Amino acid sequence: MNSAPLDMPCNPRRRRLLQAGALTGAFALLPGTAFATSRTTLARTRSGRIGGTIEDGVHVFRGVPYGADTAPRRFQAAVQESAWRGVRDCDAYGASAPQTGGDGPGSEDCLFLNVWTPALRDGAKRPVLVYIHGGGFTTGSGSDPLYDGGALVRHGDVVVVTLNHRLNALGYLYLRDLGDARFAQSGNVGQLDLVQALEWVRAHAAEFGGDADNVTVFGQSGGGAKIATLMAMPAARGLFHRAWTMSGQQVTAAGPRAATQRAELYLDALSLPPARLERILDLPLQALLDALRVRDPSRVESSSLYFGPVVDTVTLPRHPFWPDAPPQSAGIPMVIGNTRDETRAFLGNDPDNFALTWDTLPGKLRTQQFVDLDPSVVVAEYRRLYPDYTPSEVFFAATTAGRSWRGAVEELEVRAAQARNTWAYQLDWFPATEAGARSRAFHTLDIPLVFDTIDAPGSKTGTDARARAMAATMRDALLAFARNGDPNHAGMPHWAPYSLARRGTMVFDTPSRLVDDPRGGERELYQQAPFVQRGTQ
Repeated sequence: MNSAPLDMPCNPRRRRLLQAGALTGAFALLPGTAFATSRTTLARTRSGRIGGTIEDGVHVFRGVPYGADTAPRRFQAAVQESAWRGVRDCDAYGASAPQTGGDGPGSEDCLFLNVWTPALRDGAKRPVLVYIHGGGFTTGSGSDPLYDGGALVRHGDVVVVTLNHRLNALGYLYLRDLGDARFAQSGNVGQLDLVQALEWVRAHAAEFGGDADNVTVFGQSGGGAKIATLMAMPAARGLFHRAWTMSGQQVTAAGPRAATQRAELYLDALSLPPARLERILDLPLQALLDALRVRDPSRVESSSLYFGPVVDTVTLPRHPFWPDAPPQSAGIPMVIGNTRDETRAFLGNDPDNFALTWDTLPGKLRTQQFVDLDPSVVVAEYRRLYPDYTPSEVFFAATTAGRSWRGAVEELEVRAAQARNTWAYQLDWFPATEAGARSRAFHTLDIPLVFDTIDAPGSKTGTDARARAMAATMRDALLAFARNGDPNHAGMPHWAPYSLARRGTMVFDTPSRLVDDPRGGERELYQQAPFVQRGTQ
């Protein structure tokens, strides 16, 4: 990370320029900066001054610490970052959390956030949008180009924050029942990092031109699941005021028995008996990452150990959305969305899944729909509902309905029973290309549309007029929701709240439309089986 060392002054030339900008309100152009239009900008945080850049009129600060290095406090709640002298350079993203995969291996010094804002200290009280990244509870970071907040800031006059937090075993390994008091909160420290980040946002909102009393959390996939969990955590009460989730639900959390059993499997992979548990505090980070490969015995398909929030009676005293919606969040407006063809993102890379027959389809469904229904019953009902579907189209539809969409319905139903401040959406739109026709509205497609980052690396929306129109529609719905607690705006049809009587859902497409109970037959099919969040048993 390109930051000035803690407790050490930054480059003297840079410090003089930043101080001059702070005193006069002017911003001096620095030679050799990463952006042709970048200038220096200065903000004050609780631990010291930070220097960022101005990019296309937006003040941007990357790699801002909101907590201390977590290595000395493995499996414990984080503490506040140390203070520094001078100006800390915050013009590059901070380290990702420790993980395998593309964002790995990361660092235990990972508690960083990023801020985009139109102005500093101007008393404007703009809505603040805090994005929580996906990747389940296992991988990811807030540094993806698709999460750049610049477009939202320029179009909506808002403040945008993205962040990193502890993941996988470092964030969710439940050791309370195996160790001493140091491990009391271990199963939820990843969630407590999010609470700490939101506390930082509340403390600094005014500095960045935002309103601490109007904070929207939004997130996709695992990010949505983390938000659902925050809604049931006492420590998060009052830290956010609206919630927008995208293809990410958390109906139930792991119980202490299941979480302890997974912890024992993980410790066995480390060759670490519970009697010597304290040694885990000093093991090399790579050893902890290598042990993540242990197979989870609760999953029918081959998969690594599940790590996620735990109902520990204190940090998380109840399941997030079972048996009802969390009462503490009843007054928080919420949007719950999914994409129409989620599993084409996970299962669409296997050519065999596009060549299924009616004979081979049931065997594939048995391991991939995640709901324990007889595949022959599922296939027969899909053929009745959609007689034109091919076996492969039934496969992708059924795996989508039996996986994340089912959790969305569960959350929508208990929220609708609680109040009329929840909206549902389904993204049906996809690019009008050969690749788009194959992938359709796959998991993650809504991210660049909501951020309006369709031209960023990694976006698969295309940049034609259709894509720009859809991005504008979804972006403006998010901005309206952040500002007013209601996603309606002039560029789309009226979006009514979700109710059990009508189940109104905004189908984002060309054109977008409000539909009552879309896929109602699929909903009724999968309600034949009880729902428990996968991995939490």
